[in-house]
Amino acid sequence: LEYASKPLQKDRTFVRSIVQEKARALEYADEELQADPEIVLAAVLQDSAALLYAADELREDRDFILSIVKKQGMALEFADEDLQADPEVVLAAVEQNRDALMYAADELWSDGKFILAMVQQQGLALQYADEHLRLDPKFVLSAVQQNSRAFMY
Repeated sequence: LEYASKPLQKDRTFVRSIVQEKARALEYADEELQADPEIVLAAVLQDSAALLYAADELREDRDFILSIVKKQGMALEFADEDLQADPEVVLAAVEQNRDALMYAADELWSDGKFILAMVQQQGLALQYADEHLRLDPKFVLSAVQQNSRAFMY
């Protein structure tokens, strides 16, 4: 796509077929197609890093990102920072892929409501919680019920 003619870079059908095979080719698509939710979804399902090349308006669109991370949790890494701090978006991403946890915003680790929801889903997430939450029996019990190894944190 990088070396394709401008008309091909604007051709929706052509670009979609390319990004389904080589997701990061989205970088060379016409700006209008970088803002097309269907094209971006096709690319991100192939490789979460393709979200880097999506239009900012899509990377900042909560509903779009929520739908993306439910299918490709690791896309959280490339979502807008505000969405990396959105508990619902992060929980959805982690439910799809527990490794997405590493892209949650730091401020979430002191949010008791978020931590409780997270450890009920991924007990080992307790290790990332602020110390005062790691010492709270309510959080520890929830984490250990989900994964007995969480006790070590």
